[in-house]
Amino acid sequence: MKQYLAGYSPQIQQQVQDLLESKKSGPWLLKRYPAAHSLSGASGLYSYAMDLKNDFMRSSPPISKVVYDDKIHVINNALGLHTYVSRMQGSKLKAKNEIRISSLFRSVPEPFLKMILVHELAHLKEKDHNKAFYKLCCYMEPDYHQLEFDLRVYLSHRDCFGELWL
Repeated sequence: MKQYLAGYSPQIQQQVQDLLESKKSGPWLLKRYPAAHSLSGASGLYSYAMDLKNDFMRSSPPISKVVYDDKIHVINNALGLHTYVSRMQGSKLKAKNEIRISSLFRSVPEPFLKMILVHELAHLKEKDHNKAFYKLCCYMEPDYHQLEFDLRVYLSHRDCFGELWL
């Protein structure tokens, strides 16, 4: 639990710890988010990400790929990655943007998926996690910070009790 909530106050950490110890984290999360999304395939994920991008970031660089990745959580200790892939096309070097989302997002509620996609899309304009970055995240998803916290509670729950939405 500590790894997911390290940036929060000791009082918040204790509240989440109490929720986990009393085994009420599952019912609390299920009440807030009753069902998982249905975007399990790469094409649906790409379409969803492109809709978000087109709604909020039309002038940002194009995205060539949005996929679920089984290795992200383990290797990079991250939930999503925004990467550039450079390829030679003739004598020119072309860079393509790719977004990789941890496979654990295949079976979570849609607001969690949207939050992580908003986070990765914001990296198209803002590379660092600075004030402008989080302002952009909140512009695309007004409940961004609450969703991020709820996701951290879910990750703590998942470590203790396993997945909620299958």
